[in-house]
Amino acid sequence: MKDLQYTPFQDPHGLYALNETLIGEADLRGLNLLMTYTGFADAGHVAGQVAGELLEQLDAEPLAVFDIDQLLDYRSRRPRITFDEDHLTDYQQPRLCLYLLHDPLGQPFLYLAGSEPDLQWERFARAVLALVERFDVNLVAWAQAVPMPVPHTRPIGATVHGNRPELIEGISAWKSTVEIPASIGQLLEVRLTEAGRNVVGYAIHVPHYLAEAEYPPAAVAALEYLGAAATLMLPSERLREAGRAVERQIADQVNSSAEVQAVVTNLEKQYDQFSDGAGRRSLLAGQGDELPDADELGAAVEAYLASRDARPGDDDGRR
Repeated sequence: MKDLQYTPFQDPHGLYALNETLIGEADLRGLNLLMTYTGFADAGHVAGQVAGELLEQLDAEPLAVFDIDQLLDYRSRRPRITFDEDHLTDYQQPRLCLYLLHDPLGQPFLYLAGSEPDLQWERFARAVLALVERFDVNLVAWAQAVPMPVPHTRPIGATVHGNRPELIEGISAWKSTVEIPASIGQLLEVRLTEAGRNVVGYAIHVPHYLAEAEYPPAAVAALEYLGAAATLMLPSERLREAGRAVERQIADQVNSSAEVQAVVTNLEKQYDQFSDGAGRRSLLAGQGDELPDADELGAAVEAYLASRDARPGDDDGRR
């Protein structure tokens, strides 16, 4: 990826600098926009993996660079820095950028990725909406990942939402009404819908006992959903290969522990009963079957993490 170059031009909201050279050279109107954010509820480190795959595998040109100092609370999410024997180096500056990318078939699209803002949500939402309207974005598709009581041995599900019925119907594995902590992606979806812009969001279901470590299969699922919605061919081969290795490690851990096997078997039973329509209202609540308790889940988590170190949080969405 090319080095970021800030330009003197500032948007009316004072939150980002535009790459005027790129705007003058490229036809940017009517493209689809993808979004992922790191920092909140990124189960399986899905947002970070998706950003790493797209920004490393595709040629990414920054179109708008947000002033992260106005949006991030550094004391609650401290960036990483390296102490190398007797000096400090490699400060990992948080970033939040709108990029222009092309898929392997040459199809252009926009991608907004980086640290989820801690501050000024409404101001940030207005700035993003202004960019969407300026470039007359065709569709905004975004993804996040949430921990769910589902087994890794079953297909990865997703909860889909937005205002495009043809992209929503028949996909959601779980439908319910529940009050949850909001994310910036959810607020943007609300504001985009209010403005009459096309938007669809995908909440990828990650097994809750794997939520703290990188789980490549969930990142692959996110790329597949985003690619299908935006009619793009998104790269995922590296993640698929990593996912196969992770699945082998998980299988080894499950097979070596009766306690972990019991956790997975219980989740499989609940998942299958839900899928068969056996009276389940939600994967979050059973009828007669209790979810694994904290000790059982802790055993499963420890078994998995013992074989694979979780990557430290990367707030800028890149590897």
